[in-house]
Amino acid sequence: MKNVKKICYLLIFVMLFSIAVPQVYAKDYVIGEQKSLIAKPDPTSTYVGSEKCKTCHSEIYNGWKTTGHPYKLMTPDEAKAFGLPFPDGFAEKDIYLVIGGWGWKSRYIDNNGYIITKTGADKSTNGSNQYNIATKQWVDYNAGKTLKYDCGNCHTTGYSLAGNQDNKPGITGTWEEKGIGCEACHGPASVHVTKGGGKGVGILKNDSSTLCGNCHTRGKDNTKIISKEGFIDHHEQYPEFLNSPHKDLTCVTCHNPHKGTHVGATNPTEGAGIKMECLSCHSKQNADFTGSTMQKAGVKCINCHMPQIGKSAVGDAAKFKGDVKTHLFKINIDPNAQMFSEDGKFANGYLTLDFACLSCHNNKDKAWAASYAKDNLHKFVKAEATPTEPATTTPAKSPGFEILFAIGALLVSLIASRR
Repeated sequence: MKNVKKICYLLIFVMLFSIAVPQVYAKDYVIGEQKSLIAKPDPTSTYVGSEKCKTCHSEIYNGWKTTGHPYKLMTPDEAKAFGLPFPDGFAEKDIYLVIGGWGWKSRYIDNNGYIITKTGADKSTNGSNQYNIATKQWVDYNAGKTLKYDCGNCHTTGYSLAGNQDNKPGITGTWEEKGIGCEACHGPASVHVTKGGGKGVGILKNDSSTLCGNCHTRGKDNTKIISKEGFIDHHEQYPEFLNSPHKDLTCVTCHNPHKGTHVGATNPTEGAGIKMECLSCHSKQNADFTGSTMQKAGVKCINCHMPQIGKSAVGDAAKFKGDVKTHLFKINIDPNAQMFSEDGKFANGYLTLDFACLSCHNNKDKAWAASYAKDNLHKFVKAEATPTEPATTTPAKSPGFEILFAIGALLVSLIASRR
């Protein structure tokens, strides 16, 4: 009987203790839009942080710092160093973290972990809470709404749905490192470090496009290209790629994932991370294009085959120009082809002539573009007007010589007659 009482007391104690002590969550790390469980290089691997990787991989680390990946989340100090302003009514001390800010736009998280949607001295102004870098203008993003930050699955490394980062009620989940660090792609690296490194030792190397596709997509179906307001929604390179003729390649066929591709706060060189140009594979098209009118005008392959159909911050649908290049590549030259579904919610798996051509030729239409595109536009050479030679005119002879000659002859005749 005494033993039964002891067991009961013990159970009561355990129950009370479990209530009094904050719950400790098991860490199931996930990544990407679809929150897939991350692969570990070793069952015992834990996260060590990108700074640890720098010790041996300084060149790769320095290249990675030129990309936008480390800056998906920034401290207010980091944002200030990039020259980003803070929303009206907020000082640096009022900001917990800044979302983005490397290349397109920035949004802001308050000290409770909520995305700021009200601004002004008394926080009564709905909106003016997203800063667009290209135009240096404040615009509205979910103006006035109560908005939790739940983007850690794509903006951080070692993300778990359990708990709240730094106990901030507005933040869903926790992470081991803000931004997309080395271990977001290579897995937690503690075993790799402990064993002194080495290729494949406690580390992952995955060159497949599905790895990039974890985050560069939207929704549950990677074959659907989600669009809105006349543009493809941003970070949808993977579904675009799967709908393109290049789908059997990989992202790293053309991209160095450790170098910046776009101009941004830490990358001054457009295309720095491109390791394979179009002409590497498309030699015939390059031969056709060389010397053409378009080539002489400075047009490049990507201007027509990778126009800015995506929109992250700034776009003008009437001019068919967003701010994110597409990875669809193939142009449908039918003037009746439509870029988007009838309801505008999805993009079709090709480019249309309005985005491929009319983003530059704003005063033309798709029928005009089709008339040129049907006859191998790569070879097109605009006929140059033959300069008209000025008519050769024989200048009128001056009568002076003939008159003098006649007078002279007359004088000679007179003199001869007097003799």
